[in-house]
Amino acid sequence: MFAYRQRGLVTLHSAIVTTAIAFFLPVYAELTPYIPGVDLSEGVDLLPYIVASFIGMLASNGAVRRTSGTLHVLGSAGALSLAAQQIAYVAAAIFAVVFALKDKGISRLFLGSYLLLAYVFLAYLHASLPSGLARLLFPERNKLPTLFVGSGESLEDLDTWISSRGHIGISPVGLLSDGEPSRGVRAIAPYLGRMDRLEEVLKERAIAQVILLDWHLPNEQIEKIVEVCEQEGVRFLIHNNYTARFAREMTPVEEGGRHFLVMQTEPLEDPVNRATKRLLDIAISLPVCLIILPPLCLLVWTMQRIQAPGPLFFNRPRGGQNRKPFNMFKFRSMYAVEHDINKQATVGDSRIFPFGKLMRKTSIDEFPQFFNVLKGDMSVVGPRPHLPQHDEEFSKITRTYHGRAFVKPGITGLAQVRGYRGEITEPHKLHRRVYWDLYYVSRWSLWLDIRIIFTTAWQVIRPPESAY
Repeated sequence: MFAYRQRGLVTLHSAIVTTAIAFFLPVYAELTPYIPGVDLSEGVDLLPYIVASFIGMLASNGAVRRTSGTLHVLGSAGALSLAAQQIAYVAAAIFAVVFALKDKGISRLFLGSYLLLAYVFLAYLHASLPSGLARLLFPERNKLPTLFVGSGESLEDLDTWISSRGHIGISPVGLLSDGEPSRGVRAIAPYLGRMDRLEEVLKERAIAQVILLDWHLPNEQIEKIVEVCEQEGVRFLIHNNYTARFAREMTPVEEGGRHFLVMQTEPLEDPVNRATKRLLDIAISLPVCLIILPPLCLLVWTMQRIQAPGPLFFNRPRGGQNRKPFNMFKFRSMYAVEHDINKQATVGDSRIFPFGKLMRKTSIDEFPQFFNVLKGDMSVVGPRPHLPQHDEEFSKITRTYHGRAFVKPGITGLAQVRGYRGEITEPHKLHRRVYWDLYYVSRWSLWLDIRIIFTTAWQVIRPPESAY
């Protein structure tokens, strides 16, 4: 079946690039005498570093699997991005070995130049190797002549998929449909007649597999199609078109021998992923709470005494994971007078004192939330929490809003680094913010968290226009 072809292609590609990058290290070491400025001391044992490179590549193979559907058409930008993710793992593994062994003999310049060259080499492999492997593994004699059975409208939904799967041998032979297809449908696959011609067409065209496009056919008709395919020794597949039927993305899952379709995957329901994310939260929030927050509290308290006397923190309920409220800490950035706390801050808001404006623009006011992270109410990365009243208001504007609460709220999030932060003034901005929040919920990865954290750090240095 074509799914196994694609899986095998990705696995073989991963094995080749993993081995190539690991063994590129000793090859590069042999070349260093001919490269000015790169000196590898004699007697250095490279074996631990070769093993570290290999382990780093193995650990990064999840990034390859996430791009498995488009690995053969990554292009230069995609190949560079994927290579960067993998080399980050390799670098971490190598320098962990340097630290563990306290190896002063290995040249840091040698390791740095190796990682740079390995990055370029890996990007080249990602851009060129998958298509070459596909040509080698699935030549013309291994093509899968495919017959489609069902409505022309359903075939149109598969147009992009069909055109992007020629590398693994998918070859559309024709369409059998009881309805007359349009010219556009005929361009995807030639019209070969009504469905009752199935047995005749299978024998005439040497069909390898039949894909049924529609679920709504009568059971008797589907059973007849299955019988004919079994008699002729032809693979039979049913296209799952529930995504189009319900106008929502549906993902198949299997649990305990039962199969389900879910509207949203949740990687953070995996306890290993949750533990990994929690370790990252503690690793970041603990040093911040111990080292950065004490002097920062003193600075903010001093400026508040000068410009706007009152409490140091602003502490109000926010919507948390599974819609359970919690008290979130922020440095107070507004004057300590009675005002509507449910009113969103706006550009030029008179409630904000001068130093408070600087705090909000640079996100300094958010630093006390690392207390919430350490307590476990929040995460460093996640959908931004809102006031309970705003949660109810926003849920009336976009019905998928509460899906954000499947994970812990965060100090920063994917929506924020995409530019959707601050006051929500228009419905389309809320829709886009919720879109990116739900994207994060369903596609969480440790690498995604790290990218968001680094992007946020850069935005603290160079605040976007939406920061006020």
